Amino acid sequence: EGPLLILAGAGSGKTRVLTHRIAYLIEEKEVNPWNILAITFTNKAAGEMRERVDSLVGFGAESIWVSTFHSTCIEHLGYTTSFSIYDSDDQKTLMKQVFKTLDIDTKQYKERSVLGIISSAKDKLISPEEFLLNAGQDFRQKKVGEIYREYQNQLKKNNALDFDDLIVKTVELFQNDSQILDYYQERFRYIMVDEYQDTNTAQFKLISLLASKYGNLCVVGDDDQSIYRFRG
Repeated sequence: EGPLLILAGAGSGKTRVLTHRIAYLIEEKEVNPWNILAITFTNKAAGEMRERVDSLVGFGAESIWVSTFHSTCIEHLGYTTSFSIYDSDDQKTLMKQVFKTLDIDTKQYKERSVLGIISSAKDKLISPEEFLLNAGQDFRQKKVGEIYREYQNQLKKNNALDFDDLIVKTVELFQNDSQILDYYQERFRYIMVDEYQDTNTAQFKLISLLASKYGNLCVVGDDDQSIYRFRG
């Protein structure tokens, strides 16, 4: 019970720790497999963890939810079930249309760098409205805010989300609908996160909302592999 941070160096068996913990919870502590959520960062890692959990746990393993952050977040987002997830090429194509619609000078603003700013804003859970508010009198920032707002409008019109949206929209949903949040808090009483990076505000907020009821959060990370370590 309770929160647990495990620091483990490269090759020391981080994923093994999580899979054995899952097995221990089910076999020794008689936790219902349905109440366990294991999150990792890539489809490959999720697949590997799924295989290990299945071979270790056997009966009931199929009801453990093992997935990436993004695929955990897809349900209930107010989009029709045929929605698309835009990859980076789709995003660039859409941004070209946005530039055209808003008559943006492509010498002054580059699609790629604007997409980077938007992604960074989403990681910090900053909406287009808040972005525009923060821009104040800064002409350039205001223009980026307008592009961001139009980009989101176009995504919605196309019944599409980008990867950042999957987490951002889920956080919004949990913050705005206590019943849905309560359902998932009850469902996922034991949460385990592999390759944990605490520098992403949106991911941290999602996890803390889910874990706030029972506090059973176990994260495994390598402080030497922290992708933002150079920032101190």
